[in-house]
Amino acid sequence: MGVEAYNYSTVIMFYLFIITSFIVPHAKGENYIVGDSYGWIDFVDFNNWCDGKEFHVGDVLVFNYDSSQHNVLQVDSTVYESCMKDSYMKRFTSGNDSIILEKGGAWFICGVDDHCENGQKLHINVTP
Repeated sequence: MGVEAYNYSTVIMFYLFIITSFIVPHAKGENYIVGDSYGWIDFVDFNNWCDGKEFHVGDVLVFNYDSSQHNVLQVDSTVYESCMKDSYMKRFTSGNDSIILEKGGAWFICGVDDHCENGQKLHINVTP
């Protein structure tokens, strides 16, 4: 009975090792609160906020904002530069939006009034 119990525990430990080796590489990345304690508001230098941060695939950007005053539009680089508010890929309006990052560039603007023109926009590069 003792040897048989040892064999079962060894098999269980082996399977747990195999399962965790597949799960751990797919664990969720870092969470970044955009603008830190200020959140997603106008008149904040979001390029400065990005300094020193490295964004990777699977990381999460969290946009916290007053949904009656702001939104988040995911856009391409052309829209980002020109602040065209009607040409977005995705629109977020909850006031607490989490966006999982994919490889490449990611561009975000606020589509309310002249917020984008006043600097409420964010561009990041996402690496593997």
